[in-house]
Amino acid sequence: MTHRPAVVLCGPMGSGKTSVGRRLAASLGVALRDTDEDVVAAAGRTIPEIFAAEGEAGFRELEHRAVVAALQDHTGVLSLGGGAVVHAGTRRALAQYRRGGGVVIYLEVSQRDAMRRIGADQNRPLLAGTESPARRWARIMTERRGLYQEVATHEVSTHHRSPARVAAVILDTLG
Repeated sequence: MTHRPAVVLCGPMGSGKTSVGRRLAASLGVALRDTDEDVVAAAGRTIPEIFAAEGEAGFRELEHRAVVAALQDHTGVLSLGGGAVVHAGTRRALAQYRRGGGVVIYLEVSQRDAMRRIGADQNRPLLAGTESPARRWARIMTERRGLYQEVATHEVSTHHRSPARVAAVILDTLG
């Protein structure tokens, strides 16, 4: 029997993947799995520690393995890390999942909303540095927007919507 997630959520930092995922999973009566948590558990280190020791490339490889494993054995809602789509192998795995009938939702978010949600979260190494977090987030989005669109079967705006409302829109999309 093939197992696959009921739905996969992707999108940038601050798009609400975890908050929406919790509500969506509860509505569907399934578990939520977050690949960032899988990476931390497998590595035995925090995300900033992994970035410091192995760099972004090392983190992305660990993340890729977590995504592939989750696509194979998780049947609930799967929330991907914001940068998971950067890894070509992860995009190929998501394409295979979609070909099998899988649903990938890209949660769109404005910079303003994302920055309000992220706040002073210190667990986001890609926002660290000399550039302001808002500018860095905008640059990352410019680089990744097309990748989110490439892997998604549907795009759902989170603009002016609560996580509960976004989950309801996704449920409507799922039919």
